[in-house]
Amino acid sequence: MIHRSVWAPFAAAVDLVAGRERLAMTRGDGGWWRADLPPHLEFLDYAFSLDGAAPVPDPRSPFQPAGVHGFSRPIDHATFNWTDSRWRQPPLSSALIYELHVGTFTRGGTFDSVIDRLGYLAKLGVTHVELMPVAEFPGDRGWGYDGVNLFAPHHHYGGPEALKRLVDACHARGLAVILDVVYNHFGPDGNYLPRFGPYLTDRYRTPWGSAVNLDDAESVEVRRFFCDNALGWLRDYHIDGLRLDAVHAIFDAAAIHFLEQLAAEVKALEASLGRPLILIAESDLNQPRIVTPIEAGGYGLHAQWNDDFHHALHALVTGERAGYYADFGSLADLAHAITAVFVYDGRFSPYRRRIHGRPVRRLSGDRFVCCMQNHDQIGNRAKGDRLGHIIDEDLLKIAAALMLTAPFVPMLFQGEEWNASSRFPYFTDHSDPNLAEAIREGRRREFAGLVKDPSVIPDPQSPETFASARLDWSEAEREPHRAILEWYRALIRLRRSIADLSDGRLNRTLVRFVESARWFAVRRGDSLVVCNLAEQPRSVPVDLPSGNPRIRLASKDGIRIGANAIEMPPRAVAILTLA
Repeated sequence: MIHRSVWAPFAAAVDLVAGRERLAMTRGDGGWWRADLPPHLEFLDYAFSLDGAAPVPDPRSPFQPAGVHGFSRPIDHATFNWTDSRWRQPPLSSALIYELHVGTFTRGGTFDSVIDRLGYLAKLGVTHVELMPVAEFPGDRGWGYDGVNLFAPHHHYGGPEALKRLVDACHARGLAVILDVVYNHFGPDGNYLPRFGPYLTDRYRTPWGSAVNLDDAESVEVRRFFCDNALGWLRDYHIDGLRLDAVHAIFDAAAIHFLEQLAAEVKALEASLGRPLILIAESDLNQPRIVTPIEAGGYGLHAQWNDDFHHALHALVTGERAGYYADFGSLADLAHAITAVFVYDGRFSPYRRRIHGRPVRRLSGDRFVCCMQNHDQIGNRAKGDRLGHIIDEDLLKIAAALMLTAPFVPMLFQGEEWNASSRFPYFTDHSDPNLAEAIREGRRREFAGLVKDPSVIPDPQSPETFASARLDWSEAEREPHRAILEWYRALIRLRRSIADLSDGRLNRTLVRFVESARWFAVRRGDSLVVCNLAEQPRSVPVDLPSGNPRIRLASKDGIRIGANAIEMPPRAVAILTLA
């Protein structure tokens, strides 16, 4: 007999509501309630009523076909016909990650419509497709970081079966799938979890309010909720890895940190399934413990985003110094990011007005993901400007070359590779008019000192704001976008063909630069990346070995190899092999 269960430790009575029937549930150990279902209710949509209140969705709902406020629908994961039994993802050290938002990646905006573009991604050289959060969130459009039904793939994207079709199709194309998950907060719209139990605690505060309860009273089942969620995506949906959003907002003073517990359980699942699984953290702590193995006293995650690389590169090529970019902007900062990972690794941060971070010791560069654009760094700007809206193509090519030849795992954001004209502003679809207005006003306040005219800030609730983020795929076939796409393709081919460029050993990466002359050179084994960011030609002094050094790729004509220097035109980059 099929049963339904729910954790509601403080409820005096819990009823299961299915169809027109209401079944009283039986309380068991640890605050769990259970109801055995008669056959005619087994496959009906259902909800739970606590102490006679209106029914609300299952906290572990596998599908919300009517959205965050609707009834839950049961799913039998055993019925899907998978075809990927021989699939094993490539090692993260050889990865090229491609971050995409399902709703705007294609005009269809669904899991199934993404499948139509997988051949393009595979041909580009992508190895891992990273999906922005797909857990059920309010409305039909949104970034996904305000999810509330964490076990349910979003109904508007196609739901559980469609997500499985996408993952299966990715594997058939040789593409691994990373799913972005949010374990640091819940969205405000449709969040019924506090009615069931102490999922939140006031012991800590986050930018979104109360923190997730991972170390306070009754936290054992809350930790189990998130670990089970992670294991479910990896097991039931054949996802290859998870990207954990903003782990710096996960507060846990327990002896075994939640991240360590999660890493250990994922490793056990990996052994059971017989296929590799990965965990990648987003963190602004500059804390290498996150990716240090458990055996060495770390949390045991496989990689983390390196925001310092992004900030150093962005501030250098754009000249921007607002907000956290005030801490960056020099060639020295970029050199430190490339050779030592974190720019702020125990040094004073003027922006934070305190010492920040700690040094990276004895870790490979492939423990860190680098990018020049991502959803946050684009979408958290007032108008959602991409880097190509701020700088010209010469600088864009230099930035792309530095990112794709760095000793880290590179990541692209959808459309970046052809310098897409579409922006990626923040967008939502809340039905509560008060919440919608609060979000609008919040965006206006956030950028009040950065824009003269608040009217240029897109309305997050407007369908037009969402539509403006959709990619126009026809751009990739016409100039000037096609030339940028060819540049990216050439860089990716070079990274694949020259072992030095994908080598994560930081001790084989050397950087020379002259701040005043604006030239920058990165030595990666027997490969050399030379940049001239100045408005004038530069003679870049380099130690060239005897033999036959040659230029493998150049952003401009007129680059020449001299006796002891590379002659560079203004704002150009070249990649050479020296052996």
